[in-house]
Amino acid sequence: MKRLITEKEIEQLARNDIRVLILEPNSVITPLAKDKIVELKIDVIYQQNYKAEKNRISCDKSRCYIGSDHTGVSVKKKLIDFIKTFNFEIIDVGTYTEDAVDYPDFAKSIATKVLSDNSAFGIILDATGIPSCITANKFKGIRAATCYNEFSARSSREHNDANIIVLGAKSLGEETIKSILKVWFESEFQGSRHQKRLDKIKDIEENNFK
Repeated sequence: MKRLITEKEIEQLARNDIRVLILEPNSVITPLAKDKIVELKIDVIYQQNYKAEKNRISCDKSRCYIGSDHTGVSVKKKLIDFIKTFNFEIIDVGTYTEDAVDYPDFAKSIATKVLSDNSAFGIILDATGIPSCITANKFKGIRAATCYNEFSARSSREHNDANIIVLGAKSLGEETIKSILKVWFESEFQGSRHQKRLDKIKDIEENNFK
């Protein structure tokens, strides 16, 4: 049976001044627990090496355009190698430093690239994931979703056929963001009744995007 490691368990270790967590190979650490491990500087040691499951995607996309404002630069740099494990080609559109910039510029860049490339997803990071999502959805044909947990990530793909995911670099931990992205990549639009609703969205776009 797999052992589930939660955020509360990590906090309890810290309260007891224990800084090393020893795990069986098949243990599962929740994303919030992973973030707490980093925050509290807990060392994790597995009793033996094991081969990680290969990441997969459930769609025909081959590229990811990723961009952020200055608040998301640090997290973006850490995510790029993770995204590559899904065999995506990664194109980083900036920004590349923590000097202050305007988030609409990068949301616009991602949106225009996704619209011109049917083989691509878009990923945008800002502090909360809200303003860049608002900006990206000003483009006809873009379905950007701010995702804050695995359920919202899965729903945005399965029900809404989202083509851009927007994440809050200051409101979510790095490991939580990775778990959200993993679910987003592995989820696929289900069509059926959901397509009927997307068609209504398209009708609204046709009538209001002049």
